[in-house]
Amino acid sequence: MGLKGRDLVSIKDLTKDEIESIISASRKHIPVAEGKRSSNLLDGKLLALAFFEPSTRTRLSFETAMQRLGGRTITIADPAVSSVSKGETLSDTVRMLSGYADAIVLRHPNEGASRLASQVAEKPVINAGDGAGQHPTQTLLDLATMDEHFDTLSGLKVVLMGDLRYGRTVHSLAYALALFGAHLVLTSPPALRIPEHIRADLHAIGAEIQEEQDLRKAVHDADVLYVTRIQKERFGDLAEYARVSSGYRLDPKILDEVKPSFIVMHPLPRVAEIPSEVDTSTHAAYFRQAFLAVPVRMALLSLILTGHPGPGGGS
Repeated sequence: MGLKGRDLVSIKDLTKDEIESIISASRKHIPVAEGKRSSNLLDGKLLALAFFEPSTRTRLSFETAMQRLGGRTITIADPAVSSVSKGETLSDTVRMLSGYADAIVLRHPNEGASRLASQVAEKPVINAGDGAGQHPTQTLLDLATMDEHFDTLSGLKVVLMGDLRYGRTVHSLAYALALFGAHLVLTSPPALRIPEHIRADLHAIGAEIQEEQDLRKAVHDADVLYVTRIQKERFGDLAEYARVSSGYRLDPKILDEVKPSFIVMHPLPRVAEIPSEVDTSTHAAYFRQAFLAVPVRMALLSLILTGHPGPGGGS
């Protein structure tokens, strides 16, 4: 595939064929991710995790992926105890990490930070989320979840619900789904509609998009409901946040009317947008989705660091 040594800043950095190949490779990593097999593919490799925003799943799944493959990690998990607190620039931090590790995973609150890092780093940079910009590895595991469940990514009808303005996960995911001919249904508060430049990108690749505020109608014949958190930190008025967020919660009764194969996904963490009683439903896919982060990131790291897809695959 030619991914060895490459950056992954945006999902646009990957072709449709490359996305399919990463997902295919990730399936072979599942037994290793589950601890049923072992692999030393990344023995001797060192991954720098530079997280300037809080993270649980993304940071730990990258760390797990690296260690499951015999590699090691170094971590900036709290900027307050790094030289950033002394005024060190992101560029200098990235240059320093390039001298220590074989690749850098970066999460940063500023959109465009990963692109800047990729321009100054001497080693591959993987974007683990930059502000309201992109989160390409989340998109890969989201697609892997859908592909595992439906055995295809072609032509799915996917409802994207919640914060579509600042939710970087849906920005990346919507673009990737459009590549596979998905029908996208958008449901969000008016103030949190998907940005116009994202919408323009989707139209440019021929995406079928509709908006539907009635969730019951939106999911009636859909395949996937992808829920995102209404981000409290984006609201200066807490009363307004409470009003908006209360209207974007999944009523479990709606699941009585969906197709048997329908799944509910969420990048997590959730707050109240998916009630806990949904967890035991056959439609709940978000914890499987969280697990698949490990084999997907194992496949990606294998390809970027060695050019090899991993267990059972060719180069």
